[in-house]
Amino acid sequence: MAFNDAEKSILFLQGPPSIFWCEFAGAFEDAGIKTCHVNFTVGDWVFWRKRGAKHYRGSLKNWPNYLRRLIEERAITDIVYYADRLPYHAAASKLCSELGVRCHAVEWGYLRPDWLTFERGGMGRFSHFPNDPKLIRAIAAKVGEPDVAVKYPHTFLAEAFNEVIYNLLNFFGRPFYPFYSADKYYSALVDYLPWLLKFVSRPARLPAGFLEKGHDPFYLVALQLQSDYQIRANSSYRHLRDMMRQVVQSFVRNAPPNSRLLFKQHPLDNGLERWQSALRMIAREFGVENRVVFIDEGDLHDILAETSGVIVVNSTVGLHSLRAMKPTIILGCAVFDVPGLTHQGGLDSFWTHPEPVDATLMADLVKAMAATIQVKGDFFNPEGRKAAISAMVARIVEEKVNMPDAFVEPPPRLGLAKGIPYALSLQQEVHVDDESLAPELVYSKTPTA
Repeated sequence: MAFNDAEKSILFLQGPPSIFWCEFAGAFEDAGIKTCHVNFTVGDWVFWRKRGAKHYRGSLKNWPNYLRRLIEERAITDIVYYADRLPYHAAASKLCSELGVRCHAVEWGYLRPDWLTFERGGMGRFSHFPNDPKLIRAIAAKVGEPDVAVKYPHTFLAEAFNEVIYNLLNFFGRPFYPFYSADKYYSALVDYLPWLLKFVSRPARLPAGFLEKGHDPFYLVALQLQSDYQIRANSSYRHLRDMMRQVVQSFVRNAPPNSRLLFKQHPLDNGLERWQSALRMIAREFGVENRVVFIDEGDLHDILAETSGVIVVNSTVGLHSLRAMKPTIILGCAVFDVPGLTHQGGLDSFWTHPEPVDATLMADLVKAMAATIQVKGDFFNPEGRKAAISAMVARIVEEKVNMPDAFVEPPPRLGLAKGIPYALSLQQEVHVDDESLAPELVYSKTPTA
């Protein structure tokens, strides 16, 4: 791939725990485009593997001023970062909206496996992807069918190893970047030590006969990680226990009396929050211990095939359930929370009158997302990295990120953020010095039904 766009200059902020960032920058440089990188931690420095990076050792408060000078000095036209709600990235997004610099968020794909998310401007409630079914259908009519075959698998070991190494480097390398604001929900040691106990404990699995023919109807609640920015920045829940209690309470009051409620733990959960114990207490409070089930292992495909409906905050399990044509309700803010796909009538009505999934609209959503805010590829598979990087470089150079027509201004979910009653608008001032860039401090902790 060869491009001639000498006017572009790309700034890389924090990336995934992979050599993806290094190869991504190399692809731009091979095309004759200047790049720059800022290291905030030892992990950033180790995975970058290139000379000439800037080392930011100042405070979060002073970061916007430093970034402004760097943008002017290097004539930066585009910024790329992984995880758009990290405090440094949130501050960069706000500054760049004032300066006219394009920001691009990279993350694991909505259509995973084999896809990465690549959005201009932000994700979640900051996503510019349309939530109007008419606009989604119009985009789908312009683009081709996505390649849904899995081509770039990677092992859990590869992902976990890189993640652990990156976070431990940052933990023990803190003296080299003493003012870095990690914004981690848990420190590295607190996060990883519980895995030792989890490895020797007996996992909770589905009761015998739960999915067999003639089973009682059940609803699936897919839990997420308490530390996930999708919870901290794109929902009203300060803690997932609030969500669990809200769901159980609504279930008791409104679900069919012979139905059951299945909570499935996230496969990467370290067990520190003891969701099973928390759920047992909540179920006991409402007198439904015999109707509420918790598992931390189970085949999602088999469960989705049999469930009567799916409840998520904003997990991509919601996309899997929609593609399986299962009624789904979103309790937070998700890019796939679209009228005609997800239940729009509130949790209490979901149990007995769930809105069906429009199969045609669902196919159009997948087509539209794949062509505009998703790229085929992977962070750890070498061929997957190559494929994703090639597509991302082309979209930035040709200024086609979110194209065609998937960049709605202002972000359409800001004013419609279900369950985020006090969501900030783009017009509101964000003060780095009062720590309001920490997403979990911004929203009401009281969930809405």
